[in-house]
Amino acid sequence: MRILGIDPGIAIVGFGIIDRIGSRLVPVQYGSIQTKAHTETASRLKDIYECMVELIDRYRPDTAAIEKLYFNRNVTTALTVGQARGVLMLACVQKGLSIHEYTPLQVKQAVVGYGNAEKAQVQAMVKMFLHLRETPKPDDVADALAVSICHAHCSTWIAKLNEEGHRK
Repeated sequence: MRILGIDPGIAIVGFGIIDRIGSRLVPVQYGSIQTKAHTETASRLKDIYECMVELIDRYRPDTAAIEKLYFNRNVTTALTVGQARGVLMLACVQKGLSIHEYTPLQVKQAVVGYGNAEKAQVQAMVKMFLHLRETPKPDDVADALAVSICHAHCSTWIAKLNEEGHRK
C-alpha cells in the first residue's frame, strides 16, 4: 500500500509518501510545497492544489492521510490553514484517493506510543521507522511522514481486527 501523508499549511505543506510492504515501511518521496508570503491567498491555494495534483499523478498513492486541525489561537491563521486543507483534500478526492484524518494526538500515539510526545520524539521515531540518515526538514515534512506512518499502523490494526471478527 502506498500512503500519502499530508501536514497542511498555507506557507508550507509537508508531504510524505511511504510504501507499506508487509510490516516494513519504505520511504518513497518526501518534501514540502512552499508558497510565497505576501501573495494573494487564492493564488497560494491554487499553487498548493496544483502541486498536490502533480505529486499524486507522479507517485500514484493508494490512499491519503491528513492531519486534522487543532484549534489555533490565531483564528485568521486557522481559517487560512483550513482553506489549504480543503484544497488538499479536494485534490486527493478528485484523483480517487480515500482520505483518512488523524488528530495530532492520534499521530503521536501511533508513532511514539504517547499522545503528549514532544516534536523531537516524533522526529526520532520517524527517522527510525523509515531508516533515514537524517531527520527530514522542515518540521512539516517530518510531521507529514508521521501522519503516513500513523495511517500505516492504524490500517494494519483495523485489518487485523476485521480479520479476527470474521473468524468468530
